[in-house]
Amino acid sequence: MEATTKMMSLIQKLDNYILYAIKKYVQNKYLDILMTIITAMGNLGLIWIIIAVALLLDKPYRLIGYIVIFTLVVSTIVGEGIIKHIVRRVRPCNQQDNVSLLIRKPISYSFPSGHTVSSFAAAEVLSMYFTQYKLTFIAIAFLIALSRLYLYVHYPSDIIAGIIVGILCSRLIFIVL
Repeated sequence: MEATTKMMSLIQKLDNYILYAIKKYVQNKYLDILMTIITAMGNLGLIWIIIAVALLLDKPYRLIGYIVIFTLVVSTIVGEGIIKHIVRRVRPCNQQDNVSLLIRKPISYSFPSGHTVSSFAAAEVLSMYFTQYKLTFIAIAFLIALSRLYLYVHYPSDIIAGIIVGILCSRLIFIVL
């Protein structure tokens, strides 16, 4: 138990240090605008739903569109519906009273990042079918994940867990299908 507590304390210190470094050395008025746009692309899986709908409209790719939507549903249930409610980690923006956010304060728990879970789950599925765009899909997912750190609504460990859970959800979809 003692080792687990020490490990969790070390992770929290590292998380806080990284967020502090982003705030001190990275934040600027241009990235403030860009990161709010990037994070909005991940709201409710918007960018991935748009891609899925485009695939649904093109008959040869319709099945892939359905798979992307199914993956988003599964990853949301796992990340938002199950894991967040088991872990119940408070967001960094809720740890301090004087935090000024560039976006509306999220009301759900922090761990794992739902934006990251859904983005990596969808990006992985799309990458399996459209290998020539794999870097593009992963880059979009990665930028959405980074935006959550920049906007001070997630810890780095929330993002890492989101990547892992998202990839595992996509692999689960391929096992089931």
